[in-house]
Amino acid sequence: MAASELYTKSARVWIPDAEEVWKSAELNKDYKNGDVSLQLMLEDGTNVEHKLDPKTKNLPYLRNPDILVGENDLTALSYLHEPAVLHNLKVRFVDSKLIYTYCGIVLVAINPYEPLPIYGTDIINAYSGQNMGDMDPHIFAVAEEAYKQMARDERNQSIIVSGESGAGKTVSAKYAMRYFATVSGATSEANVEQKVLASNPIMEAIGNAKTTRNDNSSRFGKYIEIGFDTRYRIIGANMRTYLLEKSRVVFQADEERNYHIFYQLCASSHLPEYKALKLSNANDFLYTRQGRSPVIYGVDDTNELSTTRKAFTLLGINESNQKGLFQVLAAILHLGNVEIKDRDSDSSVIPPNNRHLTAFCELVGVTYQDMSQWLCHRKLKTATETYIKTLPRLQATNARDALSKHIYAKLFNWIVEHVNKALITNIKQHSFIGVLDIYGFETFEINSFEQFCINYANEKLQQQFNMHVFKLEQEEYMREQIPWTLIDFYDNQPCINLIEAKMGILDLLDEECKMPKGSDDSWAQKLYNTHLKACSLFEKPRMSNRAFIIQHFADKVEYQCEGFLEKNKDTVNEEQINVLKASKFHLLVELFHDGEKATSPTGQVSGTGGRTRLSIKPDKGREKSSKEHKKTVGCQFRNSLQMLMGTLNATTPHYVRCIKPNDFKLAFTFDPKRAVQQLRACGVLETIRISAAGFPSRWTYQEFFSRYRVLMKQKDVLADKKLTCRNVLEQLVQDQDKYQFGKTKIFFRAGQVAYLEKLRAEKLRAACIRIQKTIRCWLERKKYLRKRSSAITIQRFTRGYQARCLAKFMRRTQAATVIQKYQRMCVERKRYRQKQAAALVMQTILRAYMARQKYQALRREHKAVIIQKRVRGWLARCWYKRCLVSIVYLQCCFRRMKARRELKKLKIEARSVQHLKKLNKGMENKIMQLQRKIDEQNKDKRLVNEKLVSLETTYTAESERMRGELSRLRGVEEDAKNKGNQVSSLLEELEKLRKELSSTQKEKKTIEDWAQTYRNEMEKMVSELKEQNGSLKKEKDDLNRSIQEQSQQMTEKMARVILEETQQLKTDLNEERSRYQNLLTEHRRLEEKHDDLKEEMVSSNVSKPGHRRRDSTHSSNGSEYTYNSEYAELEEGSRAAEVRSLASRIDTSLTLKLQKRLTGLEQDNQSLRNELENKEDQFQRARARDDVEFKKARGAELEYESLKRQELDSENKKLKHDLVEIRQSLLGKAATGAGAPGSPAYKVVLEQLNASCEELEVRKEEVLILRSQLVSQKEAMHHKETMTEPSFYVEDVSKLKDADELKQAYMGLKDTNRSAAPDFHKLNEDGELWLVNQGLKETIRLLEHQLQTQRRGYDNEVESLRGELHNVKEENNRQQQLLAQNLQLPPEARIEASLQHEITRLTNENLDLMEQLEKQDRTIRKLKKQLKVYSKRIGEMGAGQAEGQTSPGQMVDEPIHPVNIPRREKDFQGMLEYKKEDELKLVKNLILELKPRGVAVNLIPGLPAYILFMCLRHADYNNDDQKVRTLLTSTINSIKKILKKRGDDFETVSFWLANTCRFLHCLKQYSGDEAFMKHNTQRQNEHSLSNFDLAEYRQVISDLAIQIYQQLIKCMENILQPMIVSGMLEHETIQGVSGVKPTGLRKRTSSIADEGTYTLDSILRQLSAFHSTMCQHGTDPELIKQVVKQQFYIIGAVTLNNLLLRKDMCSWSKGMQIRYNVSQLEEWLRDKGLMTFGAKETLEPLIQAAQLLQVKKKTDEDAGAICSMCLGLTTAQIVKVLNLYTPVNEFEERVSVSFIRTIQTRLRDRCESPQLLMDTKMIYPVTFPFSPSSLALETIQIPGSLNLGFLTRV
Repeated sequence: MAASELYTKSARVWIPDAEEVWKSAELNKDYKNGDVSLQLMLEDGTNVEHKLDPKTKNLPYLRNPDILVGENDLTALSYLHEPAVLHNLKVRFVDSKLIYTYCGIVLVAINPYEPLPIYGTDIINAYSGQNMGDMDPHIFAVAEEAYKQMARDERNQSIIVSGESGAGKTVSAKYAMRYFATVSGATSEANVEQKVLASNPIMEAIGNAKTTRNDNSSRFGKYIEIGFDTRYRIIGANMRTYLLEKSRVVFQADEERNYHIFYQLCASSHLPEYKALKLSNANDFLYTRQGRSPVIYGVDDTNELSTTRKAFTLLGINESNQKGLFQVLAAILHLGNVEIKDRDSDSSVIPPNNRHLTAFCELVGVTYQDMSQWLCHRKLKTATETYIKTLPRLQATNARDALSKHIYAKLFNWIVEHVNKALITNIKQHSFIGVLDIYGFETFEINSFEQFCINYANEKLQQQFNMHVFKLEQEEYMREQIPWTLIDFYDNQPCINLIEAKMGILDLLDEECKMPKGSDDSWAQKLYNTHLKACSLFEKPRMSNRAFIIQHFADKVEYQCEGFLEKNKDTVNEEQINVLKASKFHLLVELFHDGEKATSPTGQVSGTGGRTRLSIKPDKGREKSSKEHKKTVGCQFRNSLQMLMGTLNATTPHYVRCIKPNDFKLAFTFDPKRAVQQLRACGVLETIRISAAGFPSRWTYQEFFSRYRVLMKQKDVLADKKLTCRNVLEQLVQDQDKYQFGKTKIFFRAGQVAYLEKLRAEKLRAACIRIQKTIRCWLERKKYLRKRSSAITIQRFTRGYQARCLAKFMRRTQAATVIQKYQRMCVERKRYRQKQAAALVMQTILRAYMARQKYQALRREHKAVIIQKRVRGWLARCWYKRCLVSIVYLQCCFRRMKARRELKKLKIEARSVQHLKKLNKGMENKIMQLQRKIDEQNKDKRLVNEKLVSLETTYTAESERMRGELSRLRGVEEDAKNKGNQVSSLLEELEKLRKELSSTQKEKKTIEDWAQTYRNEMEKMVSELKEQNGSLKKEKDDLNRSIQEQSQQMTEKMARVILEETQQLKTDLNEERSRYQNLLTEHRRLEEKHDDLKEEMVSSNVSKPGHRRRDSTHSSNGSEYTYNSEYAELEEGSRAAEVRSLASRIDTSLTLKLQKRLTGLEQDNQSLRNELENKEDQFQRARARDDVEFKKARGAELEYESLKRQELDSENKKLKHDLVEIRQSLLGKAATGAGAPGSPAYKVVLEQLNASCEELEVRKEEVLILRSQLVSQKEAMHHKETMTEPSFYVEDVSKLKDADELKQAYMGLKDTNRSAAPDFHKLNEDGELWLVNQGLKETIRLLEHQLQTQRRGYDNEVESLRGELHNVKEENNRQQQLLAQNLQLPPEARIEASLQHEITRLTNENLDLMEQLEKQDRTIRKLKKQLKVYSKRIGEMGAGQAEGQTSPGQMVDEPIHPVNIPRREKDFQGMLEYKKEDELKLVKNLILELKPRGVAVNLIPGLPAYILFMCLRHADYNNDDQKVRTLLTSTINSIKKILKKRGDDFETVSFWLANTCRFLHCLKQYSGDEAFMKHNTQRQNEHSLSNFDLAEYRQVISDLAIQIYQQLIKCMENILQPMIVSGMLEHETIQGVSGVKPTGLRKRTSSIADEGTYTLDSILRQLSAFHSTMCQHGTDPELIKQVVKQQFYIIGAVTLNNLLLRKDMCSWSKGMQIRYNVSQLEEWLRDKGLMTFGAKETLEPLIQAAQLLQVKKKTDEDAGAICSMCLGLTTAQIVKVLNLYTPVNEFEERVSVSFIRTIQTRLRDRCESPQLLMDTKMIYPVTFPFSPSSLALETIQIPGSLNLGFLTRV
């Protein structure tokens, strides 16, 4: 294709750039041949001119279309070159956060420097079993490919992980081993896979260190062989190490550390167990402080040491050896701190009592004197003498460091050796997968011997890689029969020859090491002389004579010769070694003792068990072991590398190239310079170049046809798609060399797919333009017509509006005139009324003023009169008081004078004695008289005083009155004087009042105005108050409403809280059930492991050595777990025997741990079981309370029924008593030996006894019938008994118990009744009326009973007819639905569906007919037996009547009518009897050899469960404890055995799940518990268990049902798993919607299995098959719903997980396909009536993911809609889908990084699990709701096809 066709305007190209390596640009104009430059525009808008090379004229690289950017496989790009590879990796890494990318057969892994959630067990399960190209690139995909090819091709595999330090090699290798350990499992309890993984922390501790490029850099290479047995399960492993960096022990560069183990010990030095090591901080030791970076951020060295010790313990290194290892490591640190000082220029000395040397000697058990001497001295041996030479300080220090390195290397080898011993097993290895974790190509500023060896190893690996890629390309072309031409590719054999050939660099180095005075300089000169002119790959630096340059495949590397010889020799002072060998420390002696047998510091111990051993030990036949230590390091490394390459060439390699994105350990930061450098070094670009040299793009014919169908015309499309593709390509691409047609694929040269995509895009663009043109024309025409119609409408409405406005104006003018007239009238009237009101107010005020003035004058005159009156009265009282006082004073003076005179006389008389005597006479009387007088006087005094006071008061009042009158008179006088003056003043005042009147009028007007204003304000205020009142009322109403709403909300909230609590309780219960059922699963797994161990022991004891293990289906099943105490004892005994027999081969500690774990699990199981029982008991008690309340409403039974029951009970008790007596008598006889059990006599007696019992049952029924008939006849016909004895015959009849006595009594009664005519005079006396009345009552009761029976029968018939009518309607509706569905199907599918429907209908009819036939057979047999009984009874009754014909009168009076006594058939009790020795036969025929298909089709559902329960009932009836226990135990073990043997058969598992559940329901239904009995009929309750409580066994059987359910789900999952991805994702249900994307996906042909393509119809047919199978087996409907829910969860989870791991499936069209497929699944649920139990909800995450693929993903509104829509998806899943979203066409747009960040920001507050994938192994906890059976046990017939003839119905 001409360049002018590709380099056109707007074409995008890549141009070199100094910073970004490559930069994208766009052509501004077309390129023409002969142009010397290109006019380009960069992405930032800058215009540049790119000049072409005048010599080569090479145009810049073209850029791939955007639709190809971000592909999973780099070889799928149309343009294969360096910038395309770099850009694709950058887009995937930075934008999509994808760290893995395929490059042909290579997996490119970029270190994200951030933990990613893509390595969990769920991811492992998702990749397990998948083809390599089907899923997104991952290290697990490579591991799965290796594992699959090992199993399929029977060929060993290798995974080669390479890359420079810090690229993630160790982590990738670790994840690959974890994958193998997870998917394969181990063959024994030794947990080999755990040991393999446990070796990682040990090797990281002793072999990894921090470097400037990596915090956990592996400083050694390792190759781990993981061994597998014939079942491809891990049985062991072996590790080989290469080139440990010993120099790191004694020296570290800046920002680097020594090996992790040293820092772990220093960090743990404060712990008690490490005190003896005398360690301290890492900065205190020379060997750990040189890098000045003792701490790694985020790493706790103390915890890391704990992890390392746990790994040591798991790998069998005991505590003593661990302490010894730590002692040696601590001794190395102390040795590094030993200070050596100069004694003189040629000698050195260690100061005495050096603390660190003392600690070293104590730790390693050597003497201080010897160690200090040989650290500073050296022994030289000659042929005749031995000299001891002193060492200078520098040499002594180097010798000390060499000893430290040597000790550490020995310790490293010892640990590797013991790790390999722990990983070795005795099982023969069938195959292995090797994981090579080796250093990548290294180049530093100073490169030494280590870098030389590393780059040499990478040269060898690159050569092997190139040959393998070339071989695969050749095989692909030959397979497709494409003409093959050799492709020129880089061959690095010359570089390898330069290094390892004869007289190569290594040979010259070894030769120089053997020279006595060899040096680095002399070796460099030899290199220059040998290779400088002979080899173009060898160069000499210009400015150095001690360095050389080698042109490696990746880059030129300059090596410094200094130190090469010393490192190659690896010499150690022999005397120092001898001192250490003489140590008292056994571990140190063991290290150097093993070192004598080892070949190198990295030598390994060879293993056993048929494993391929690759060690660096030379052949013992060629060289003696005593000289092996003289072999150089370079020679050893070359030999080990050759053996490694031999191993890799003998295996199928898989390549993982690890890339370091930047040197600063920044998360998801891509440095293009560093990435390109590593891509060139690791061979990725070489793979691209080889692919680009041929036909890199490959399409199948179907994919090409689907993609480029748009480029074809209708006439070009032929029936043969291959021929169609040929014709189209010949038209589109003229150059035949640009493509080739293979057998199944079309091969394209580089760039052809881009050209085809360009043609396709142009065709689609032209079609889009045409569609847009037509659509826009249609839209514009519609818009014009809409505008025209709108304009007309607007005009019409405008004109109408204007007319209405004119009419409205005229009406308003007329109305305004009328309003003005009336308004003016109102104004004038208002003005007149205001004037009138003002005049009236003024008159009123004036008249009021005059009246007030007159009133005031009159009032003043009246007051003056009153004042005068008061004054005159007061003056008169004053005069009177003065007079009275004067009179009283005069009287007092006069009386005082008289008293004084009288007193003088009395004093004189008193002085005379005579007078006193006279006076004393009668003194007492006088005193009394005087006393009385005094009292009277006092009384008078009081009266006088009272009068005086009253008079005084009167006087005072009168005086006041007089004074007032006086003052009044004076005032009147003054008024009279002043009135003349008042007239003039009144005139003046009148004038003032007139003035005031005018001012008052003005004030009145002002007041009126103010009043009007105030009134208006008041009215306004009133209105406002009314408004406020209304608003308050409204607020009140709102408050009431809000209160009601709040109360309603509170009610709803409480209801919601109660609902949430209920949901939480349900969730907790489901979690408890789930944990319990998981424990059951773990218990079952341990049982299976235990059985496997037993099988292994049996096979190892029975089979010969080397015999292959049989398949698990052929293993012994005799040691099933039982719940019987005796069986448990046997189990424990057998288990102990097995432990003793396996003690020599199995680790005892592991066995004890597992037994302890098993015991703990059993205890947890028991505790959970008790908890579940308690909850179920609470639930049962609650239901029992409800049942009691319900039963209170039930009435009593009829009298006849109660009488019958009482008689039956009495007879039963009597018969039991007789039976017990007979047995006791038999037992008594058995003591003598005559009637021992089992003897013929004993059997005869038992048979007679059973016959008697049956006969008694029959007779008992007859007695009851006779009694009823006898009583009725007696009451109706007896006429001769008196009234006083009404109950005579009743009592007599009740006393008659024998049948003969009853017959005689009856005949006698008839004789009595058939005598002479009755005497009517004695009718009442005899009580015959009473008897007749009683007889009539009895007859009425019997008739009512018969009537009720007939009515019940009629109701039953009506119900059955209604049920049949309903069934007919349902069948009609179903037929119509099927007919409608069939009409929608294509003809082939319609015929198939019709045939399937007809087969189902015929099968159902066949089953119904067989059931009816069985019922008719049972009815016929029953009628025959009844007929025999009736005929026999008629004969007996005839004989009885013949005997009774003794009276001739009776024959004449009345003929004899024999009583018809129906004799019923023998009743079965719903039990089956079997003998003890037939139990094994029962289990074998009913369980082990039963074929579910025949039982499900021909017999009633659950028949085996019914048969087993009927056998159990008989054992319970006989009170046989042993029989009950053995039957249940045998049943459980047999079910387990058949499920273990045929556990992969869905039909078998479903059949036994249904029967186990039915058996469990029977145990509950007939247990006798009130909670279960209420669902039974009366007859079923009579069949309840009577002697044993089997509640414990119910729990055991429930656990068994749970295990069967889990096995059913597992079996169903194994069947559905291969269909889900193909049917739900890959298959195009809607044809033409999702076109194939032009990825040219390059799958490995060996990875594609030859499997049929599954569609959605396949899934639906399989679901229907599951459903019909479970329905045929009689599975409970509730259980079927749970199974279907689990099925839909698996479908949704697997589909979503694959969607999240497949970038090619995340597109808009695929979202439409998924939604359509989900709708089909919902339609299936709707057809089956299963829409309302939660199955649809399990698909909600998948539905939301499909919606997420289809919604807009641009704006913030779109982000909000996505967050509100995807509630069932986690944040990680949403972001993953957005990152993986890939446009299928150029018209779609990718999701921007900013939009994804917006989504992450919005979803940041979500509390959810960070797990990416859904757990496909999750099983919903199963429940078994009680489902009683309406089937009567006594009606069950055992078909002869079951071979159960030894069972007897009871």
